[in-house]
Amino acid sequence: MWLFLACVSALSAGLTAILAKAGLQNVDSHVATAVRTALVLVFSLLMVLLTGSGIGLGTIPLQSFIFLILSGMATGASWLFYFTALQRGNVHQIAPIDKSSTIITMLLAFAILHEVPTRVSWAGMAVMACGTWLMLDRKGDYQGSRFTSWFVPAILSAFCAAATSILVKIGLKDIDSTLATAIRTGVILIMSLVIVISQKKTHLIMSIPRRSWLFLMTSALTTGISWLAFYRALQLGPASIVVPVDKLSIVVTVLAAWLFLKEKARPRTILGLLLITAGTGMLLI
Repeated sequence: MWLFLACVSALSAGLTAILAKAGLQNVDSHVATAVRTALVLVFSLLMVLLTGSGIGLGTIPLQSFIFLILSGMATGASWLFYFTALQRGNVHQIAPIDKSSTIITMLLAFAILHEVPTRVSWAGMAVMACGTWLMLDRKGDYQGSRFTSWFVPAILSAFCAAATSILVKIGLKDIDSTLATAIRTGVILIMSLVIVISQKKTHLIMSIPRRSWLFLMTSALTTGISWLAFYRALQLGPASIVVPVDKLSIVVTVLAAWLFLKEKARPRTILGLLLITAGTGMLLI
């Protein structure tokens, strides 16, 4: 079940990046983050009401609650960095950098969660690293001041995403994953609103084009589905495998970028995707 849920999460997350990219046209990235988070929170609360998991709110251990809040803050930071990068660069450039959080997460799972690595898992991680490197190593794409403008936030997004997975794994102990999703989303919304209000950008919400609203709402829905599936999978399975499977969303993202955003497909990128997929498959052996 956890493997199936991780695959559902990967598919939904892959579509999210494309929908978010389309929704960011002529919209401030911080404002877009706040709007999407609010929509995800509505979706999460509806799921809490439907499942009746809200009755467990008062029984959440303090330690778990703290880790959920910290994971929400890490996710909020990751989103802010990620959408800033998306607004400044192309999806096919940013996706492999963001998904490099997979390797960071696996290393943290071995060190902090004491998950035991095997020779095959080390080999799979090495293959994934090679695939990621191939997708990054492009002449011309990574030069000049414009490169710095999106590369730095993309790297920061990856580190925050890795921290999120570990914090969530710890915080999900003996807690309904649907309720945990709602709590974390609330924390992210507060973070996003604080930034938007401090930068005096609240008035920009009313100026979001209808087309952008449509894509932001759709991306929020896919995000909500992805989170619910991912956190349940993380609760049931090992983080060192669930996270890499979830990060196969990069395949969906890059393919969609080629098909719908008309970004160029290059041989190195295709080979890199194949290696990342193969490396993830090795982890399941």
